[in-house]
Amino acid sequence: MSSEQTPTTDETAAGPRPRRLTYAALLAALEGLALVVGGVWILVLGLSGHPDDRQQAVTGGITLVALALLPLLAARGLLARRSWSRGPAVITQLLALPVAYNLLQADSMAIPGGIALAVVAVAALVLLVNPETTRALGIRGPGNTGEK
Repeated sequence: MSSEQTPTTDETAAGPRPRRLTYAALLAALEGLALVVGGVWILVLGLSGHPDDRQQAVTGGITLVALALLPLLAARGLLARRSWSRGPAVITQLLALPVAYNLLQADSMAIPGGIALAVVAVAALVLLVNPETTRALGIRGPGNTGEK
């Protein structure tokens, strides 16, 4: 990789971390923790309860815990101001939007969860594409080599 593609540590570490970046990291971490809690809850219910299909419950719980790694790693990278972390964070938010939509279509207690998830996903997306966040992560737009 060239130095244009990979910003140096001095470039990204200059100045304090913007609040928008910190908030985006916190929202990604919140989503990751929610996935871990949901996965463990499904796993425990699958192992201790009487689900219709125990194997499906265990698989679903393990899958949610594994999926939690993406937003948790992205949150850690955002806090450390690593430019690679914005991609996984944005992907997490884009994947959360259809899930929120499906929760909103339910006629149950899932509707408040869908509202909360949609609000968090949209807020995180706005924070992640903000120019201040982009600069703090050392991400340059296409054709912008940083040379004057």
